[in-house]
Amino acid sequence: MKLGPVNLLEQLDPRPLISSLAKRAKPRRKEKRHAGAKKKINLALQGGGAHGAFTWGVLDYLLTDDRVIIDAISGTSAGAINAVMLTDGLARGGPEEARKRLAEFWRAASRDGNLTALQRGTLDRLFSFFPVEGLPFQNWLDTWSQSLSPYDFNPLNINPLKEMIERFVDFDAIRACTNPQLFVSATNVHTGRLRVFSRDQITADVVMASACLPLLFRAVEIDGVPYWDGGYMGNPALFPFFRATATEDVLIVQINPIARRVTPTSTPDIMNRINEITFNSSLLGELRAIDFVGRLIDDKRVPHGTKDGEYRRIKVHRIALDGSTKMVNGTTKMSNDFEFFQMLFRNGRRAARRFLDAHFDDIGHRSTIDMRAELTAEQD
Repeated sequence: MKLGPVNLLEQLDPRPLISSLAKRAKPRRKEKRHAGAKKKINLALQGGGAHGAFTWGVLDYLLTDDRVIIDAISGTSAGAINAVMLTDGLARGGPEEARKRLAEFWRAASRDGNLTALQRGTLDRLFSFFPVEGLPFQNWLDTWSQSLSPYDFNPLNINPLKEMIERFVDFDAIRACTNPQLFVSATNVHTGRLRVFSRDQITADVVMASACLPLLFRAVEIDGVPYWDGGYMGNPALFPFFRATATEDVLIVQINPIARRVTPTSTPDIMNRINEITFNSSLLGELRAIDFVGRLIDDKRVPHGTKDGEYRRIKVHRIALDGSTKMVNGTTKMSNDFEFFQMLFRNGRRAARRFLDAHFDDIGHRSTIDMRAELTAEQD
């Protein structure tokens, strides 16, 4: 019997798998060689469909390392979903509960979620910003979207992911939690401006606004204002950190590669590359501003501090999903295979471990990416 999303979690028992994942994920003693040192970071989580399972792995590892204190989180689209799962778990029971909540969500989001064909197809589309050729649901979407908008072919505004999020997340607990700070971004359809929702404003509708694909779903209205995916204007937004916390280290979990070595030639690959460039543009703009202010501070042209008239010296770090291999591409953004999620999860854990092994001592002292080299325009 096929089940709707309302019965999904009642039919799915992820506990044996979660237990197995948690056992394998426990860090070895040598991974905590700086047990006496604790450092605060702000987390910036990008959106990127199913590739958000990489972020799940990064977060899982960070939660096992008690040297790291998460002061604030900013998330967009899939990054927003990971952010609310993380914050919900921390609010309910601390790091281990957060690991459990993240693992349960990604298990439920896999094809074993037991949704109907239409609901599964709808949920799959939430794992991609652009269509991918060859999938049955894509053929259906292509046929209808030529003449119909989401307001026509989705009159009931079906959104199975929202129902999953409502079942997983206790938003009252999130709003009552004072730490970490939480920010979720969405794009105002009318003004084209970024809207950043803070912790006390975040609901299931806010999360869905952050992940709202204009060609599939109606704009999500919040207080009468329509919103689309936050990735168009902030993927993720960094500036909320500057006034919300005293922490000057930002760790970006980046799942949309800035650079690729191969020229795309197929339609899906071209669209995927356009997606990556588009959804990185706002982030690059913020990094340019951070680099500019940092140079002004270094040259003593503006004062460094947290008081009025003073400026932050932001130190930027990054854990990135490797975009140089065929393991991740536009097609895999739509994958709902749990083995694929697990592969990204393991890669995320390894990437987080490598980052902390190499750069833990740098946190609080300097950026670990060369922003000037990455952000300078190419010119003769």
